[in-house]
Amino acid sequence: MEVKPIEACCGPLLTGSLTEAEAEDLAAAFKVLADPARLRLLSMVANAPAGEACACELVDPIGRSQPTVSHHLSVLTDAGLLTREKRGKWAWFRVDPERLAGLRDALGGFR
Repeated sequence: MEVKPIEACCGPLLTGSLTEAEAEDLAAAFKVLADPARLRLLSMVANAPAGEACACELVDPIGRSQPTVSHHLSVLTDAGLLTREKRGKWAWFRVDPERLAGLRDALGGFR
């Protein structure tokens, strides 16, 4: 899967029509989130103590192999939803709140 960084693409969908480029960017962002394992990983990182989680802590709860979890974390990072910091041999992840806010704001107005 080709992953592009998620940009702050557009205003709320109900305030005007998206351009083709905006629709493609937004669809790519939601495609990244359309995987249940990635959604779980994102929520686990977002709710981790101190707002960050070590990749080593995420394998068992997801029930997938370490390479699979690493792949999903990379997809989320490449999309800009997570940031990664290398500490020794482990990678630590944090949610990028601005990227998530951009997706939330694009859906603003839906009830």
